[in-house]
Amino acid sequence: MPGLIAGLLTIGLASIAPLDRAAAQGKLDARYEATLAGIEVGKGGWVIEITDDGYAAAANGATSGVLQAFSRGNGSGEAQGRLVNGQFSPMNYMATTTSAKKTETIRITLANGNVKESSIEPEQPHDADRIPVTEAHRRGVVDPMTGSILRVPGVGDLISPDSCRVSTPIFDGRMRYDLRMDYKRIETVKAEKGYQGPVLVCGIYFTPVSGYIPDRAAIKYLVEQRGMEVWLAPIAGTRMLVPFRLKIPTPLGNAVLQATQFVTKATPPKSVSRTQ
Repeated sequence: MPGLIAGLLTIGLASIAPLDRAAAQGKLDARYEATLAGIEVGKGGWVIEITDDGYAAAANGATSGVLQAFSRGNGSGEAQGRLVNGQFSPMNYMATTTSAKKTETIRITLANGNVKESSIEPEQPHDADRIPVTEAHRRGVVDPMTGSILRVPGVGDLISPDSCRVSTPIFDGRMRYDLRMDYKRIETVKAEKGYQGPVLVCGIYFTPVSGYIPDRAAIKYLVEQRGMEVWLAPIAGTRMLVPFRLKIPTPLGNAVLQATQFVTKATPPKSVSRTQ
């Protein structure tokens, strides 16, 4: 489940255009259920807070349902950064996954869109078939958690076909890859608690750049996959969209991450004290 929650939450995208500073303050408290071929395999949560000058996001997940009988696991991740001239400037990212065999922790430090430091503990063994991640690949990127927030420029409708048409470069501590989205349709959703209304459905297309082994079947499958899609819902008080639902076809059936709770609210601007 940690890989499912952390990995699936990667597949939202961040655009680069400025936000309206006064309209960029809001909170999200979401809960998700993961299923494979309709069978529950995990549950997780995601909390995001956007202020006028920064943001913080945290996610956690664990196996549940029938999968617990075969494999227990859990994971968590978090990211923090600043909002500079209305743009995301990620600073720190951390993700930890624990299975029956091991615990792995990934840490990334960024500045101005470039990776300053990154580590994987325990260190992964060298594989000569793995395409090296160069310094150039560590520039102009975002971490997976920041990359899961789609920012829509301007003042028009958030739920618009043009909002889908973006691509983002992501470095997750191991791989550097691009995720491109394109418009599919608009749906209406109703969470068990919280948001009900329209969502933007976008297709997702995966292009690996480095840090991967080309002959791996999973990589080839994702590259060729044309059925992945994400359903994006708004965070109140902002011009940001985040995943409400995510679908990835697999040989065993659809892997789906679905929000059961999606509570979002706008937060008032910080009061400015004045001296006489």
